[in-house]
Amino acid sequence: MDFILDNPETEKKFQRILELIKLRKNGEISDLMSQKGLKYRLNWGVSLVELRSIAVGFEPDHLLALKLWNRQWRETMIMSAILDEHVKVTEEQMDLWTKSFENTEIAEIFSTCLWVKSKFAFIKALEWCRGKKQFVRFTGIHLMGRLAISDKKALDEMFEPFFDELTVLSRDAKFYTVIYRTVIAIANRSKKLNALAAEFAKQLQQSESVNALHLGETLYEELTANT
Repeated sequence: MDFILDNPETEKKFQRILELIKLRKNGEISDLMSQKGLKYRLNWGVSLVELRSIAVGFEPDHLLALKLWNRQWRETMIMSAILDEHVKVTEEQMDLWTKSFENTEIAEIFSTCLWVKSKFAFIKALEWCRGKKQFVRFTGIHLMGRLAISDKKALDEMFEPFFDELTVLSRDAKFYTVIYRTVIAIANRSKKLNALAAEFAKQLQQSESVNALHLGETLYEELTANT
């Protein structure tokens, strides 16, 4: 990433956000999240609704987002996704941060709030599906679904390559739910993509993988329910 000089005004906003986060800490929520496997270096248990309410008081700011991310609290990382300027997000930043994701919550939030707005979103979704780390692949799959929902101007052809990636990933039970939701989101864009998604589901039913087979059956039933 480009080297960006700090400034007193950004530091002031940064410190204010930290104060607001601490005022809303909830130990019970933090403990519950940890029990469910959502691990963070530090988690104050502040809800996403409350974090969004904090963010309303600040303008999007790339430098501020970088400072928030570097603190590595759950809440500051989420705030960085909400407050970053998507036009200033680089491929290097996307790769570096995504490789550090350690749970589905942070992956989904970045995919939804920031990555989907980037001009690199389609490229990264495909690349990350081929990644070595579980949560990199998860982010790639989730980002596909967010693009299907959010990018109304994208051509159908831009989504077709995703099916090849999902065929491989469908064998992994950890991706069952996110693949299901992503395929449904893609299918809902047009009749053409719905037909491609139904064909994809039929192919999964021929798989030797039990997970892929079950996913294919569930998808096909949903995709053909109204035909």
